Amino acid sequence: MLSRAFRGIVTGAMSIALFGTAIGAQSAIGIFDSQTDVGRARPGSTSYDPQQQSYLVTGSGQNMWGDRDDFHFVWKRMTGNFILSTRARFLGPGVEAHRKIGWTIRPSLESNSAHVTAALHGDGLASLQFRRAVGGTTEEAKSRDSLPPRNADAVIQLERRDGVYLMSVAQFGDTVVTQTLTGVSLPDTVYVGLFVCAHNDTVVERAEFSNVRITTPAKSDLVPYREYIGSNLEILDVASGNATIVHRYRGSFQAPNWTPDGKALIYAQEGRLVRFDLSSRAADTISTGFATRNNNDHVLSFDGRMLGISNHAVEDSGASIVYTVPVTGGTPKRITAKGPSYLHGWSPDGRWLVYTGQRNGEFDVYKIPATGGAEIRLTSANGLDDGPEYTPDGKYIYFNSVRSGRMQIWRMRPDGSDQQQITNDGFNNWFPHISPDGKWIAFISFPPDVPANDHPFYKHVLIRLMPIGGGTARVIAYVYGGQGTINVPSWSPDGKRLAFVSNSTMP
Repeated sequence: MLSRAFRGIVTGAMSIALFGTAIGAQSAIGIFDSQTDVGRARPGSTSYDPQQQSYLVTGSGQNMWGDRDDFHFVWKRMTGNFILSTRARFLGPGVEAHRKIGWTIRPSLESNSAHVTAALHGDGLASLQFRRAVGGTTEEAKSRDSLPPRNADAVIQLERRDGVYLMSVAQFGDTVVTQTLTGVSLPDTVYVGLFVCAHNDTVVERAEFSNVRITTPAKSDLVPYREYIGSNLEILDVASGNATIVHRYRGSFQAPNWTPDGKALIYAQEGRLVRFDLSSRAADTISTGFATRNNNDHVLSFDGRMLGISNHAVEDSGASIVYTVPVTGGTPKRITAKGPSYLHGWSPDGRWLVYTGQRNGEFDVYKIPATGGAEIRLTSANGLDDGPEYTPDGKYIYFNSVRSGRMQIWRMRPDGSDQQQITNDGFNNWFPHISPDGKWIAFISFPPDVPANDHPFYKHVLIRLMPIGGGTARVIAYVYGGQGTINVPSWSPDGKRLAFVSNSTMP
């Protein structure tokens, strides 16, 4: 749901072409500029797998400590603020307990350079290491959590935010723990990248890095819903946790929705609906007639023949109104008489649409016949109820509600009865999406410092997975995104993949 008019679209007469085409080919080593051996180290190497978008890095070196460092480094030159994120693992049993892998930020490629480094050790220690000046002594702030040693996967993030450095680490599947470093001054232009240090200059160690992202975040004074940064269309393999970027765009697109044949994704882009073909990687606009101010609340019928959209109608003073249109395009048919109404679900039998409507100052869940008619109010609790979606068997509608204090996942029967809370944790949980086999829920979690009734752009968010009836949720994606990341049903038809949007400023 978008609680302001024009959310998810760019105001003004901007065409899709105005923002340019998709970002071009990657550089020589994936997203990195080059690689080098720093200090006295046996030669290392980096290889890149373009299909998995993963990196295999080998490196030697005596240590990264004291007044000098030895390691293999694959790097990119960066300025300003950035977020470095990867899923990392050691390969093989290793020789030294304190072999190291991770991210490092350095003004130069000299071994005695100042630096800030997020290091995972072979014994599971995660530490934020730093050298304040050239030739100075390395200092360390150890993480409160130990991470898995040897062949288990860890999430390692290192962020520079206006001169403050933040290391966030977790075992993959868990929520991150963050260390903050102030008082270290590095120049604006730096080398950033992945490293491997063997802690033993007679051996070469190996590590694998996947889900590698170098993100340029939104500027601090960005005006929400008036200014936007770039968009990545990502596909996540749910079983492995590996995510790959299949499309990049300098402007804003949001809310990918998988077609039932598994061949394409449909997303909202600056007021239009776009079909992205997964085979050809072509992005084509779907004709929706007069409806050119669509927000990111759109849903495909279960049979894939119809598309429900939420368009900001001029005749309703810009309020969002629900329409339906053939998935191949055409003239939309108006369904809701009142606005604002934000579509989120279609019943499996095709008879009903469920949506969030603001009536008399309250946001509640409503349903309406898919052919039009009288709307039926399903929730009446104080506060925001949003994101309704049917289970594939039609027995429940899942939604998110702020009624218990934080935004949490709830469910109810299709007539609004038997309303039950499903999640109860410290996050603000939005937009439950049920897997095609009806066994799992994927949803997006905003941190507790975000107001419970808001789902803003450009935040550190989590995509989490839990059993349909509740239980322990695990993280399946660590994302810089938020609004538009997974607002609509985003499971692939076979239930093996999820589509989502992440964000980064693009040159």
